[in-house]
Amino acid sequence: MELSDSTLYDILIIGGGPAGATAGIYAARAGLKVGILDKGLTTGALGTTSKIANYPGVDGEIGGAELLKVMRKQAQGFGAEFINDKAIGSDLSSNPKAVFGNFGVYSARALIIATGSMGRANLIKGEAELLGRGVSYCAVCDAAFFKGKDVAVIGKSDEAIEEALYLTRFVKTLHFFSPTEQVDVPAETLAELTEKVNVVMHPGSVVREICGEQKVECLRVSARGSKEEESLPVEGVFVYLQGGKPITDFVAGQLEISEEGCLQVDRENQTAIPGVYAVGDVLCSHLKQAVIAASDGAVAAISAEKWLRGKARYRTDWGK
Repeated sequence: MELSDSTLYDILIIGGGPAGATAGIYAARAGLKVGILDKGLTTGALGTTSKIANYPGVDGEIGGAELLKVMRKQAQGFGAEFINDKAIGSDLSSNPKAVFGNFGVYSARALIIATGSMGRANLIKGEAELLGRGVSYCAVCDAAFFKGKDVAVIGKSDEAIEEALYLTRFVKTLHFFSPTEQVDVPAETLAELTEKVNVVMHPGSVVREICGEQKVECLRVSARGSKEEESLPVEGVFVYLQGGKPITDFVAGQLEISEEGCLQVDRENQTAIPGVYAVGDVLCSHLKQAVIAASDGAVAAISAEKWLRGKARYRTDWGK
């Protein structure tokens, strides 16, 4: 969708996993204008899960990405808008609240943070030192700086593939490094990248170090499980790896974060800032299960709708 510099929503949900998608279902069904910032199906824990056999109401096994597609379709059916973007900053004290993405600024009367816990605690050697000097996390932001140059993309998610496809329009050669032999995206999406004449795939390869003095000059890489390393000359590195740390960097000290890196909420999933809610795996209060994350999303959406309309109690609604 085309976005203006500022797009106002009643509720903006950051993250499109089971918590965010469920919040979208409940909020949109309540007649609110809902936007959901999302980086792709396979950027979260549910989207990368191969089989689920214990989700209520689903008979037999189902893939995580397939289950998530159903949730998103249901949210869209009630009017929620999914926006392919990433939150890189925010102003939670403003009215309306503002979230800054790679493609624009999104304003909302209330926010629900559902970014999950796929953030990285451990960086590649040299990554931090060369950030902004060849290391980037945003192809749309920085692709033009690498026109006609050799670059590398590291990752295995929808986000990594989409960013790589964008880069192929600018760079001379793109080396795609997946830490596993299999890339967690639909076959047709992967084929779109592999068929590009300027793409070299490196499945099952590990980037050990990003090297360079004042800027990126090369990578030290090896096959997974091998001690043998080789040097690959590149001038840019775009990193889209995942880990197990709650993703809260975009709140930049505006909310209290526990020693484990999780956000703190009350019984209605509201943070210390009125109108700002947090759900799912960014919390440390429960097991990391899709059904529990979905429950969090429902609670937050109902609470936010109540807060927006100035109600003191939940509205009774059994889905009729």
